[in-house]
Amino acid sequence: MEKEITYLEAKSKLENLCAYQEKCQFDIDQKLRLWGFSEQQRNELIAHLISYNFINEERYASAFVSGKFNIKKWGRIKIKSHLKQKQISNYSIEKGLKEINQTDYWSAIEKLAKKKMNELSLKKDSLWEKKGKVYRYLASKGYETSLINEVINEI
Repeated sequence: MEKEITYLEAKSKLENLCAYQEKCQFDIDQKLRLWGFSEQQRNELIAHLISYNFINEERYASAFVSGKFNIKKWGRIKIKSHLKQKQISNYSIEKGLKEINQTDYWSAIEKLAKKKMNELSLKKDSLWEKKGKVYRYLASKGYETSLINEVINEI
């Protein structure tokens, strides 16, 4: 397969992409594989992006955590899992997760639980079944078991 994109074009495109939106090494490597670059070329391009601060793992983790929590209301477990899939270091993950305000985190899980419970109030399930459905919903959003139990007992 012939390369459709040259090394310099890729460098320029990746710089623009990283300037526009936070990217991690994993994402860039996947894109370069897709474009057909060799391992050495991929490593060189990624090293260039890191050295000029186009890619920053901590900044990426922070932006990812902020977006997934504030917009999608994901819990810490799901966020951490997705960052691990992107091969982000534990240090950067933990640093990013520390930016979540505890009060906001509790408020989010409480709001999600109440919303789900209200949706289920139309159905004729028993209270036990409703609690189970709310529990599974919050677990799928990535919230911790202890917090899920606490919020379900509260509502």
